[in-house]
Amino acid sequence: MTSTAATTASAAAAAPAPAVLGGSYDPARTTGGGLPAELARLEAQAELSFAEELRILRELGIAAPTGTVLELGAGPGAVTRRLRAALPAGVQLIAADIDADLLAHAAGPGVTLLVTDAADLPLESGSVDFVLLRYVLQHVADPAAVLAEVRRVLRPGGRVACTEVDSSLWGAADPSYPELAGVHARMAAAQRAAGGDRAIGRRMPRLLRAAGFEDVVLRPFASTNDDHPTDAFAPQLGPQRLEPLVARGFLSLAELALAADRWNRFRADPDAWVMLLGLTAAATAPAGRGPQEAS
Repeated sequence: MTSTAATTASAAAAAPAPAVLGGSYDPARTTGGGLPAELARLEAQAELSFAEELRILRELGIAAPTGTVLELGAGPGAVTRRLRAALPAGVQLIAADIDADLLAHAAGPGVTLLVTDAADLPLESGSVDFVLLRYVLQHVADPAAVLAEVRRVLRPGGRVACTEVDSSLWGAADPSYPELAGVHARMAAAQRAAGGDRAIGRRMPRLLRAAGFEDVVLRPFASTNDDHPTDAFAPQLGPQRLEPLVARGFLSLAELALAADRWNRFRADPDAWVMLLGLTAAATAPAGRGPQEAS
């Protein structure tokens, strides 16, 4: 369970995935087992880290008694449902995603669903108080365009929070398996081939500043098996996440078998320890006209 920025000739030569609605994110091919398995993975992911994410979001002002919160890239609503439970009843929560079929799973009381492209929102300028993008920017071809649109719809003084990963700062494991470095590099290479960027975490503060936001901060958070059973990490770290890479030509069956063996060794070790690291970058929309309104 290690990661490296290096890639191999075979991965570079693999055919890129066909274009999908969600940029480099294809819910039917993200994990072995197709869409049902991906829905379960997203639910497990939210269960692991949302408590820590919410702590940061509250520090950033998401829990005001009234206002409008826009969750961009809400997908099937694993976080949407948790946000609705955590936010005051007076907050209007809008869950937005480009994939209507995926977003339908997010339907529930007190949530407005919006099928839209994040770079072309059908919302009035200055109409939103808080925008959350959670594991979204790593999948879009033009993060700057999305952030420009976020700045447009935010009111002056409104806040944006972007939660992401960085493939070189993914976390830590003990024991670790250096022989898996190439395997995890294939995952990053596959996402790059589809137009995404699993190393975007380190660039978020600069992207926000370039989009004209102010008061940029970066807040890391961690999930460990001190607080969750090791098996709770299986949807994120187990071999099922790698299975689609075999069909796409980024990974061999032998490499998949190696990853499965090392995961089984890890989960069987009573002293094994794992930490997954996430990064939330946040910023404030400045007073005055947004970039789309400037003459």
